[in-house]
Amino acid sequence: MDNLTHSLVGALVGQAGLKRRTGLAMPALVIGANLPDIDAACFFWLDGAEHLGFRRGITHGPIAWMVLPLLLAAVLWGFDRWQDNRGKRPEARAPVDFAWLYWLSLIGCLTHPALDWLNVYGIRIFEPFSSAWFYGDTLFIIDVWLWALLGFSLWRSLRREKREGPGRGELIAQTALGVTLLYVAFNGLISDYAAYHKSMLYDPEPEIAIASPVPLFFWERERIIRTEDGRWYSTEWEGKPFGNGYHAPLATICRLPANVAEASDEARAFMSWSRAPFAEKAEDGSVILRDARFYDPRARDRFSVALPAHKCEELDAP
Repeated sequence: MDNLTHSLVGALVGQAGLKRRTGLAMPALVIGANLPDIDAACFFWLDGAEHLGFRRGITHGPIAWMVLPLLLAAVLWGFDRWQDNRGKRPEARAPVDFAWLYWLSLIGCLTHPALDWLNVYGIRIFEPFSSAWFYGDTLFIIDVWLWALLGFSLWRSLRREKREGPGRGELIAQTALGVTLLYVAFNGLISDYAAYHKSMLYDPEPEIAIASPVPLFFWERERIIRTEDGRWYSTEWEGKPFGNGYHAPLATICRLPANVAEASDEARAFMSWSRAPFAEKAEDGSVILRDARFYDPRARDRFSVALPAHKCEELDAP
């Protein structure tokens, strides 16, 4: 999910009561909720699509769950000591307990992979012990309805606390977190129904089915399927064609080259990340690797790899 969602969840967990456990509890929860995304720094040393095979991996896995909260707790504890030594420690700040700083940093950190699992991009939740990707197919990566629920509830909780005293906004935060879980569960049921509903009009029998949440309309899904001949289809879950110009089968779909992962570092990274890979014919007759989850014209070029040395071998007509 996006970092605003991660931050709001961390803040609401604090408002639900945990922020009273130690000084600097809220920074531990909010920063911890975003900390696994330090892997975004890979853009400084990885070229092209190579970042696809690196993101949501090692910094989102079990070792990071232990190490990152420990580092964060140490930094926050050291910051508190530094302020105290300089005589600049706020008087209103509660005493800082290192053990509680660690546990709150850990709780915040664990909310991150839980949320990231919910969308179609996926997460390698057991990296480095396993590079397998896991997908929740439940929420779009930016959910404005979730923003509204979490943001409004946090504002209400803080406002009540300011007016009525410490702890008075906890019930609002706790209720918001409960409603969030119900919202996630409801969307999970929608995705499950959309992916495996068997009465799709005009649909061939799928070999793979993915229900991809769409922006804004949380109740709708793009249904992406692959048939036995290797073609990908994209439809709304009611069975109508979805999109303009990319409702497969496409005449320019090529066979995936047998040695595609050996073509380049980018291709290898792409294939290790891609859940729905296919090859499209470029204008010069070569191959472009794409992923059916991200074939929307607004996103497709960010999730593609050109293979100029490979000539397109078109699939037979369906």
